[in-house]
Amino acid sequence: MTQKIQVHQVDAFTVERFTGNPAGVVLNADRLSEAQMLAIARELNNADTAFILSAEGEGHDLRARFFTPRTEAGFVGHATVAAHYVLSRRHGAPRQLRQKSKAGVVDIEIRGSGDDRKIAVRQKAPPLGRELNDRERLAVLDALALATDELDTRCPLRIAGSSSTRLLIGVRGTEPLKHLKPDMTRLTTLSAQIGAAGYFVFALTPHNEDHLTESRMFCPALGIGEDPVSGNAHGLLGVYLAHYGFLAHDLRRASFRGVQGQYLHRPGRVEVELDFTEGAVAGVWIVGQAVSVFETELVL
Repeated sequence: MTQKIQVHQVDAFTVERFTGNPAGVVLNADRLSEAQMLAIARELNNADTAFILSAEGEGHDLRARFFTPRTEAGFVGHATVAAHYVLSRRHGAPRQLRQKSKAGVVDIEIRGSGDDRKIAVRQKAPPLGRELNDRERLAVLDALALATDELDTRCPLRIAGSSSTRLLIGVRGTEPLKHLKPDMTRLTTLSAQIGAAGYFVFALTPHNEDHLTESRMFCPALGIGEDPVSGNAHGLLGVYLAHYGFLAHDLRRASFRGVQGQYLHRPGRVEVELDFTEGAVAGVWIVGQAVSVFETELVL
């Protein structure tokens, strides 16, 4: 029996086409098999494609599955923003809903309307893991072609996250970001050894009124050489920055904006909001805009 599915190509964390982070979005995917989802993701060849399915019980409004060209992922921030940008354009679309994926349930808010519309995604606060030891730190720096004196000494190299871990690496200013030369093979090997699926290299830019951080991210172990703009990693960074005292807050909320992707000619920006309960981060909002590149119908 043939079936028709709607396929969208969306650039997330931007309002300008061909910038930000591209994602595939496939609607009415309930009747697709896992093999078909993987085949479609491989054909679209984005870093990630979101497949939207009906809810399967109470406590959520819809389900999402995320596939890279290689495998399934538990949750993907930019693909979630892309998916709800598409859904929010439909007449009568709800302003608030809950999305379930293999990584759990997240809250979604549609803020604003028209071209100014933003998609906000709330997750539970991710955990901060261990700091690297000296041997591991030197191995990572060598694989990134970073010198020790280019590190921001206020920012320990630390693993963050649970199901999707990243190593957070703070550098002194934006100049080191420009000259990174990642050895993808070595970084892939190190991911297995240190327990971090990717490397998020960031610089604090406190004198810039537009944004607090600039960054780059490499995830060769996941089949992603350099990720243009990562919502998940910015959420991890928010918890990290709050822990080390870089974010002012009123015991209820803190926020900052990060930019990424300019070195891939795909600049984008992520807004991060942290909710606090009794002085500790309780939840992280990832907020971004998106723009449609194309949409089509696929008959299977």
